[in-house]
Amino acid sequence: MKCPICGSNEVTVLKSKELTSHKKQINDYLLKCKDCEHVFKDRVTHHKPIPCRLIVSENEKSTKTSIDLYPDEKLKVGDVLLIDKGQVKINSIENKEKRVNSEYVSEIKTIWASSLEIPARIGLSIDFHGKVKSYKLDVDRDFEINTNDIIKIENYILKVHIIKTDNKKITTGSAKADTIKRVYTKTINLKTYDYNLTENIVKIKSDYEQ
Repeated sequence: MKCPICGSNEVTVLKSKELTSHKKQINDYLLKCKDCEHVFKDRVTHHKPIPCRLIVSENEKSTKTSIDLYPDEKLKVGDVLLIDKGQVKINSIENKEKRVNSEYVSEIKTIWASSLEIPARIGLSIDFHGKVKSYKLDVDRDFEINTNDIIKIENYILKVHIIKTDNKKITTGSAKADTIKRVYTKTINLKTYDYNLTENIVKIKSDYEQ
C-alpha cells in the first residue's frame, strides 16, 4: 500500500474493517503515511481459498484428500504443499482437459503428490550378465548416490553404473534419493565398499527378470 501523495510504503494502520462475500474477502483500511502524514483509505481484495482434490502417495499406498488453495495461485510440478500430515511434493497436475506441468488452481481438477515425511523408496537392480535381480530400498531422502559408488547388498558387492531419476539417466555424477527411481549395478570382485544398504531392503524380487 502506497501513499497517493508521496508514494511512500511506510504507513500506519489507523483502522481496519473486514468484509466477506461468497467468493471474496475484502479488507478496508484507514492509513496514515509516516513520511508526509497524509491520511487516506485503501482496499485490499482477496479471492477466498477453494478446495482442490489431492491424491497423496506414500510408496504403494495412496490417500484421497483435499487442500484449500487460492484460485489465482499457479502451481507447477515439483512445488511443495503443506497439508495436515506434513509436506508433499507435486508429481502431476490434471486440469479439466489433460495433465499439465503447471496450472492455475481455479482450473485444476486433481493434484497428485508424494509425501516428503517418509523415507524415499528407490529401486536397485543387479545385472547378472543379462538377467536381473531387483530390490526396493527405503533410504533417507537426502541420501546421495554417486555413479561408481561401491555398495554392499546382502552378500553382493556392487558398483553403480547408471542412476535413473525422475527425468533423466545419469552415467556420471550423483543424485539424491528423493529424485531417484532406480539404481543399476553390476557385481564386482572386491571386499571393501563405500556403504551397506542391506538393512534398507523392504522388498526383493526373487525371480530373475529377462
